[in-house]
Amino acid sequence: MVFKRKKIISVISVLLIASILLISLPACGSAAAGGKDLRKITVILDWVPNTNHTGMYIARENGYYSDEGLQVDIIQPSEGGSADLVAANKGEFGISYQEQVTYARTADDPLPVVAIAAIIQHNTSGFASPVDRNIKTPADFEGKRYGGWGSPMEEAMLKGLMEKYNADYSKLEIVNIGASDFFTSVERDVDFAWIYYGWDGIKAELIEFPINFMLLQDTDPVLDFYTPLIIASEDTIENDPDLVRSFLSATEKGYGFAIDNPQEAADIFLSDNSELDREMVTASQKYLSKNYVSYSEGWGVMKKDIWEGFSAWMYDNGLLGRMLETEYAYTNEFLPE
Repeated sequence: MVFKRKKIISVISVLLIASILLISLPACGSAAAGGKDLRKITVILDWVPNTNHTGMYIARENGYYSDEGLQVDIIQPSEGGSADLVAANKGEFGISYQEQVTYARTADDPLPVVAIAAIIQHNTSGFASPVDRNIKTPADFEGKRYGGWGSPMEEAMLKGLMEKYNADYSKLEIVNIGASDFFTSVERDVDFAWIYYGWDGIKAELIEFPINFMLLQDTDPVLDFYTPLIIASEDTIENDPDLVRSFLSATEKGYGFAIDNPQEAADIFLSDNSELDREMVTASQKYLSKNYVSYSEGWGVMKKDIWEGFSAWMYDNGLLGRMLETEYAYTNEFLPE
């Protein structure tokens, strides 16, 4: 009886030790939550974190990604743009723009990237200037200095708009200001620049800096292109469609939360990006939460006429060596129904 009791106690001790070890050991090769191993994936941003990206931070913080079996690492691009890195399998998903995808797919050495969701369904960018420069239409660009980042896209857009408004493009001076701050640049070096209203436009309101702002599609309807959007490689789409579907399911929930709860969404975003100004982020989030979805079909949906119209505009303005095959450039197939 003593032997049996000792044997029982020994077995219990072994089981207790094993249980403690199992609890304390990390999951091998992946995170574990609720007894389920999580697959690690990477999302490559287009630039520094901002309120365009809030839905993904919410999906991570609120557990929407882990519910789909995913552990998501959100990183800034290092060398090269997000399209190059996603095409090279440095990340499963990336944040890009319609023009970047169009360039990528029509290049001499094309990149096999595909747009899988529009983060914002109407363009919120445009030309901004201090009100004292009296720039209200593209006709007023004559005799002014534009501050840009040296892209052929900018030059084509400025030239096309000035011609449409019967202005002389040769009388516009273009200055490369790179990533310089909009407000510093227009006070010191240039008269106007291309901004996203959801960031610099909102900041102008907060600091009471009066600007004139021309939404691009108000100057020409064809300029209502998708910016930003989410991309994946053809390889991921073809060989791992369930991953794409799971990622977008969770991401859509994140943006849905941001739409319904802009203040809390800003707080969640700031918990990962505390270096940013709280007042600025909160105001920007309230603006963008109203703009993520514009189509009745729901978040992320893209339309054929937008892709065809803008790519034709790029081709007609000499930005593309060949026309984009739009049916391969984007898909709504993996969006939640």
